[in-house]
Amino acid sequence: MTMTGRIGVSLVVMVALLATAAPVLAPHSTEDRFPSLLNAPPTLPHLRDDQGFWHRPFIYRWQLVSQLEQRYEEDRSKRYRLSWMSGGHLVDSAERLEAPLLLVGTDSYGRDVFSRLLFAARISLGLATLAALGATLGGMVVGGLAGYIGGLVDDLLMRATDAVMVLPAIYVVLALRSVLPLVLSAGTIFVLLTAIFAIVGAPFIARGVRGIVRSEKHLEHAVAARALGCNDLRLLLRHLLPATWGFTAVQLTTLIPGFIVSEATLSYVGLGFPDPVASWGTMLHDAANVRSFVDFPWQLSPALSIFVVVAGLNLAFQRSPDLHYNRFDETFWRFRSNSNTV
Repeated sequence: MTMTGRIGVSLVVMVALLATAAPVLAPHSTEDRFPSLLNAPPTLPHLRDDQGFWHRPFIYRWQLVSQLEQRYEEDRSKRYRLSWMSGGHLVDSAERLEAPLLLVGTDSYGRDVFSRLLFAARISLGLATLAALGATLGGMVVGGLAGYIGGLVDDLLMRATDAVMVLPAIYVVLALRSVLPLVLSAGTIFVLLTAIFAIVGAPFIARGVRGIVRSEKHLEHAVAARALGCNDLRLLLRHLLPATWGFTAVQLTTLIPGFIVSEATLSYVGLGFPDPVASWGTMLHDAANVRSFVDFPWQLSPALSIFVVVAGLNLAFQRSPDLHYNRFDETFWRFRSNSNTV
């Protein structure tokens, strides 16, 4: 793996670990609000006070100095120590109600942006990954059947995939979501969006799988397996579909970033998760109320998170697809040569 590939993998793994550890790393819940700290800047931990004395990590509370400009200054009249591993959180303010720990500031509703970012990653990444896996499974089933059976079945399945592929994917997603009720529970929306994304992504995998299966079924190993009595289902699952694993792996890594952006787009326009639920899309929707990102740049942190994940995936899998297929083919045929079963 190249250096850029390692960097990409590191970025993706880092975000995944942060999302997994959200309940421990987040000092607040996604719905905790601080009405007196609307659009407050990030809290800066300190080790030295104004007199130059060293202390354990502590923070100062923010004091609103301009309601119109929403400008804050640190109130240095009192230090608030940080508590570690308290209440199930890695770090938090010992007096969280009076001086909360806000590592990335607050949004326009006074909610901790850092905590919402971590929990939002669980929803956005989880939805995109499950949808990509569903699209991969559906595409392999449709493409495998079309390529192996051929004839009328092939024509019908491919025309169905063409009907989806001919339209821009994001417009298909918007159309499918818009015909559903707007007011739905978060769990229902998660399932529906996962299904919609899987339906939209499956045709792109189905077309490639179909072509590979149609080519593979005429090769010597498939003809020999059929001559030795291998039934259709075993031939398809055991000898033909494994040849598509390299292709589907590459497609899987391209679908996940697309679904992350699609979820963010739907939530941004109000067709995704409801407001109390934290996802990167809903956070961007809330950030749209900010009058100036120059004054409150931390409100763009959801967009930065999306950029990091998408860039990480692209860097991690920027190797040539041909190289990937060749490595897989070598492993696959080595396995077949060592196997005596049909």
